[in-house]
Amino acid sequence: RRNIRLDLEYDGTDFVGWQVQPHGRSVQGEITRALERLLRDRIVPVASGRTDSGTHAVGQVAHFHTESLHSAAKIRRALNGILPPDIAVTAAADVEADFHARYSALSKCYRYRIATAKSAVQRRQVWHFYRPLDLDAMRLGASALVGKHEFGAFCNHRPMPDSFTCNVLGCCWRQQGEELIFEIEANRFLRHMVRIIVGTLVEVGTGRRPARDIYRLLGVSEEGLLPRGESGSGPAMDRKDAGPPAPARGLCLLRVAYGS
Repeated sequence: RRNIRLDLEYDGTDFVGWQVQPHGRSVQGEITRALERLLRDRIVPVASGRTDSGTHAVGQVAHFHTESLHSAAKIRRALNGILPPDIAVTAAADVEADFHARYSALSKCYRYRIATAKSAVQRRQVWHFYRPLDLDAMRLGASALVGKHEFGAFCNHRPMPDSFTCNVLGCCWRQQGEELIFEIEANRFLRHMVRIIVGTLVEVGTGRRPARDIYRLLGVSEEGLLPRGESGSGPAMDRKDAGPPAPARGLCLLRVAYGS
């Protein structure tokens, strides 16, 4: 039995997300139907992570198992002929039997785009935000995120206890023309984590909260030395203390990193 890796891109606007849902189009559902039509077999594609409704991807990775004799290159060409216009397979390859799109991943990188001027062409890929933003303050707030922290305040879903820990390998804001672009790479992400981070940093940018507030939300001092309260779930970890999530349309999964 072969293990096939697919590299994918999709416009998430008209999807309920990656995962199959009772109602609405899902990326997983469209790929499953296309694979089963092509390979005449039951296929269960597994992705590196479940992108939310409206979230895009240019570097999503999935894998599936098959006994088909079609080459990976032929599978890619055929899938692109079957899939709808808002999904594309950018690469396909045979991989080792133990490769798993989710569990083999070392890190993922997301990008969020904010447009400071109206764009009709990019309206599905950006958050239009017209109020002035202090980019230096947003950069200062973002710098607090780097490292291994508890991100419970930046999560809309309560996972199992002790599972809020994420290691942010790097993040940055940059200005590109009339856009502000935020990129963040981490070993894992919690549900809505990037969108809540962006929404909170935008509050920093508008002056609604100070940049140092990000440390409080993470439960550390500005030097990163003091842990959160003894209870382990004090105000520093409370979701209501962070900002609202930024709209999904500005978020895109850029890439997933794997070992050699």
